[in-house]
Amino acid sequence: MRTPHRIATHSFPNPYEELGALDGTGPLEDFLHEDLPRDDLPEEPDDGWSPPNHRRGSRRRRRRFAGLPFAVKASATVLALAAFLALGDRWAVLYAEHRAADKLKDQLHLTAAPEVEIGGFPFLTQLADQRLDSVKVTVPDVAADRVSLAKVSATATNVRLDGDGPTSVRGARIPQIHGEVLLSFDDLNRELGASQVTFTGHGRDQVRARGTLPVAGHDLQLRADARIQRDGARGISTHIGGMRLDIGDLATYRPGARASEGLHLTRDTAARLGKEAGKARALLAVPSIVHRLGVPDSAVREALRDDTKLASLTGAPAFVHQAMRLNLFDVAAAHPELLKRLGFDPSLLQGLTRLTRPVLADQLSLGFQLPHPADGAVNLRDVRVERDGIRVQVAGTDLRVGH
Repeated sequence: MRTPHRIATHSFPNPYEELGALDGTGPLEDFLHEDLPRDDLPEEPDDGWSPPNHRRGSRRRRRRFAGLPFAVKASATVLALAAFLALGDRWAVLYAEHRAADKLKDQLHLTAAPEVEIGGFPFLTQLADQRLDSVKVTVPDVAADRVSLAKVSATATNVRLDGDGPTSVRGARIPQIHGEVLLSFDDLNRELGASQVTFTGHGRDQVRARGTLPVAGHDLQLRADARIQRDGARGISTHIGGMRLDIGDLATYRPGARASEGLHLTRDTAARLGKEAGKARALLAVPSIVHRLGVPDSAVREALRDDTKLASLTGAPAFVHQAMRLNLFDVAAAHPELLKRLGFDPSLLQGLTRLTRPVLADQLSLGFQLPHPADGAVNLRDVRVERDGIRVQVAGTDLRVGH
């Protein structure tokens, strides 16, 4: 029986035994027990507990501020105080502007409080001195006859306050004031829009009126020109010229008593008489009309017997020109049926007779008068037509408000 082979084994050294064999000697022990300076020795741990100090950062910040130079601290304090005073001054001026706006609203009987802007800084020192450098007042809408002024703005300078002190202001004296009045075309077109008439500026002192005007159920095309001019020291007026109402392409009405004014046929209507024999014969059958036309009686008799002669007579340039000069109001008085045959509505003719030149001019008038103050004077300085409306410069002296 064979004996099994025994596997050879090698014994390895135990690392823990080797460490123990060092016996307190060796480089590791020398390193661990090397003498260290006292300042480098770690502090002994303190087993005692103390609460965290949350104010350590604030003390640090105070120490930083304490380290700032005195000039920097003083500057910061002055700036903070100045900001506080400026804020208080602005609050005071806003309050004063609000009180002044309410006072003006009541005194001027306005529908809304105006905008008041007090100039100058600081306000409180001005109030203590009972003097304001400047005060600007803007009123958006003020009634002026038939329309409203789009804007009235004025700036008063060197205003003197009346009262026993800053808290008891009863009124003010205004040595000088400058402002402007704007009569807006938008307001004119809106408030006079019942007649569908629009106003536009033309040149420095001209305003054009264009649109439609209802007369006896007919919408007539209106054309008129207004010249804007000063009316005394406190008002403006308008001189209406070139007034004209077009009744389609049938006739044109110009109010007035001159020969060129009245109701006249248009060129197209006068020229069509040569093509409408019935209307031409009706016109030539009236001796008074023939006399105004300046047509010889022999030519009239031939035209009434022969259509060719009639077309030749009524189609001639001289006849067309004379027919356009004929005032149809004169014809209507004696021969109303003739105008009906020419295409005129009798009610329209009656409506036109009531629409005289003064009546039509009053409907297109843009004038107004500045109010006369109880103390002082307010006068117009300049009147100018601009793109957005009629702008009027105003100046006043020795005015008084309050009381």
